[in-house]
Amino acid sequence: MRLPWQWLLTITSVASLSQAHASSWNMPVGVTDTSRNIFGLHMTIFWVCVVIGVIVFGVMFYSLFRYRHSKGAKAARFHEHTSVEVLWTAIPILILVGMAVPATATLKNMYDASEADLDIMITGQQWRWRYEYLGEDIAYTSNLSTTREQIRGESDRDEHYLLDVDEPLVLPINRKVRFLSKRSSYDVVDLLHVTQRPK
Repeated sequence: MRLPWQWLLTITSVASLSQAHASSWNMPVGVTDTSRNIFGLHMTIFWVCVVIGVIVFGVMFYSLFRYRHSKGAKAARFHEHTSVEVLWTAIPILILVGMAVPATATLKNMYDASEADLDIMITGQQWRWRYEYLGEDIAYTSNLSTTREQIRGESDRDEHYLLDVDEPLVLPINRKVRFLSKRSSYDVVDLLHVTQRPK
C-alpha cells in the first residue's frame, strides 16, 4: 500500500515533534516547582506556536495552489471584508492575552521573594562566586575547578566542565531561598544559573 506524500509528511512531522520535549536543545526541566512551572509554560507556548505555524502555512500553501492561475489570467476584483479583518485581528489578540495570563502568574510567583526561609548573598568575581548564608554564619568562595587542559580540550572533559567548582552552592530542599546578588567590580559581567546537575 502506497501512502500519499501528505500522509508521509504528517507522520514524519508528528514523530519529530514528539521528540521536542525530550530534546537536548530544549530548556532543561528544573528541580523546583517554579522551574517546572516555567518549563510547562514554555512547552505550552511552544505547542501554541507550532499549531499557529501549521495553520498559517497550511492556509498559505493551500491558497497558493488552489488559486493559482496561468499567465494572462484576469485578476478577480474584490474589496476588503471587514468581518474577516476584524476576526484575524481579534484572534491574535486573544492568543496573546491567553498566553500573557499564565506567563504573568508564573513570573509573579517566580519573583515573589517574601517570607524566605534562607537568604544567600552571592558576590560575583572573575572565575569565582562568594556565597554568604545570611544569619547562618556560613560563607565560602567557590572557584572554577576546570583545568586549563580541559578548557583547551587537551584532556578528557564532560559536558559540564565549565560548571565544575571546588565548593558548589548547597541549597536546602523544600525551603524558599532568596538570592541577593552583588558584583565585586564593574569589569565583570556576572550571571548565576542554578542547574540540575546529574549525580
